[in-house]
Amino acid sequence: MKTEIIQSLTADFENLSYKTDEGIEFWLARDLQNLLSYSKWDNFKNVILKAKTACEVSGHNISEHFPDVGKTIKMPNGAKKEIDDLMLTRYACYLLAQNGDSKKETIAFAQTYFAMQTRKAELIEQKILESERIHARHKLTQTEKELSSVIFEQTGGNRNFGMIRSKGDMALFNNSTQTMKDKWEIKNKPLADFMPTLLLKAKDFATEITIFNAKDKNMHTENAISN
Repeated sequence: MKTEIIQSLTADFENLSYKTDEGIEFWLARDLQNLLSYSKWDNFKNVILKAKTACEVSGHNISEHFPDVGKTIKMPNGAKKEIDDLMLTRYACYLLAQNGDSKKETIAFAQTYFAMQTRKAELIEQKILESERIHARHKLTQTEKELSSVIFEQTGGNRNFGMIRSKGDMALFNNSTQTMKDKWEIKNKPLADFMPTLLLKAKDFATEITIFNAKDKNMHTENAISN
C-alpha cells in the first residue's frame, strides 16, 4: 500500500472518531460503512453481527462496545428521517475489521490500524497500572520506615521489626512471610516487590493501623505492637 494512501486513510479514520464525555473514543457505524466501502447497510450489518458474536465469545459485553443510537438524516425533499446507527468502541472497530472482506484495501488497512490502536491502548493501560503499583510499593516502604521509627521510639529498639512485619503478613495472608515467598518462588528479595497493587495497599493500610494503635495506646513492647 502506497504511503499516500496510508496517510489519507489514517486521516480519514482519525477525523471520523468522536469522544464521549468520559473520554472514550468511538466511531459511528454509518460513517465506517462508507469508509470501509460497503455500499449497502444490510451487507455491513452482517459484518456487525459477526463482530458482535466475536465480542461475546471473547467475554466482552456487547452493549458496552456496540450500543445502539439513532441518527437523523435529511431526505431529498427536505424531510428528515430517523435511521439506526451504532456507537463502536475501538475494540468493536477492531472486530469489525477482522470480520470484513480483507480483499478490500480499506478493510485491510483498518485491520492493521485498529489492531495497532487497540494494542497502544493496552500498553498505555499497562503503563498506568504499573505506575500505580510502583506508587503503592513506594508508599508501603515509607509507611514501614515510619513503623520502624515508632517501634524504636516506644520500645528503645527495633531488633524484632522483621518479626512484627511477619506477623502482619500472617494476619493479611493467613501465612508467614517465608511461606508466601516459597509459594511465589521468591528467594532473596522482599515479598512486597512481587505483590500486586491491591495487596500492597492492603498491607500499607494494615501497617498504618499498627502505627496508629502503637501511638494511641502508648505501647512500649514489640509483642504488644505486633498483636
